[in-house]
Amino acid sequence: MTIIDDAPADVRRPTHVAAPARTTRIMLVDDDAMVRTGVRTILEQSDRLSVVAEASDGDEVVQSVFAHRPDVIFMDLHMKRMGGLDAIRALATVPAAPKVIALTSFDLDAYVFQALEVGAVGFLLKDSTADELIGAVDVVLAGNSILSPRSTAHLVRHFAHGTAQAERAEAFAACRLLTERERDVAVLVAAGLSNAEIGDRLFCSAATVKTHLTKAMAKLDAGSRVQVALVMQKAGLV
Repeated sequence: MTIIDDAPADVRRPTHVAAPARTTRIMLVDDDAMVRTGVRTILEQSDRLSVVAEASDGDEVVQSVFAHRPDVIFMDLHMKRMGGLDAIRALATVPAAPKVIALTSFDLDAYVFQALEVGAVGFLLKDSTADELIGAVDVVLAGNSILSPRSTAHLVRHFAHGTAQAERAEAFAACRLLTERERDVAVLVAAGLSNAEIGDRLFCSAATVKTHLTKAMAKLDAGSRVQVALVMQKAGLV
């Protein structure tokens, strides 16, 4: 017996429509309303980014994060009631906390180094270009760190020449806990390479690099790639 399917073609063969890409949720924290407006205008040039919350001071951050669940926060470090450093520390108590990119008008002041040490995944200057601001979101969501392109060399010099001897010795001792391959991965992370680029350099997969990096982070008590980089730089390995 022959069965004839005379249903319309679009009924017999349903079309599968891809789900739209998820919009990345952004929060802006700065006590200058003009800065927030400027950054919002730049970020929302991308249809993949949406500014879902703003705060004018650090003491508003945690409550706003629970209310709006941003993926990334651009955080000013100098505010009146609560500075960005304390706000970043407070986020450590928040489950699945958003990535924090510090924003500063000052190129590598002391607050920038402290922000990286307490959990920020990078920093940018407030006069960064649109491409730098928008690109930073993709970088940190991929698990990487972002440093202001104009400041990277200064950062390396700071730790190469300005780190106290005791800090250098402590960092070097921590690095001795790493296996040779974990140390290789950590050094390349400090050089700014992605997992894929490190895998190409070390002739292994990105997944293997991630495994080594996870172990290195645990041994170094580092919560992010940028903290791994800081330890490598303090130890004089970069």
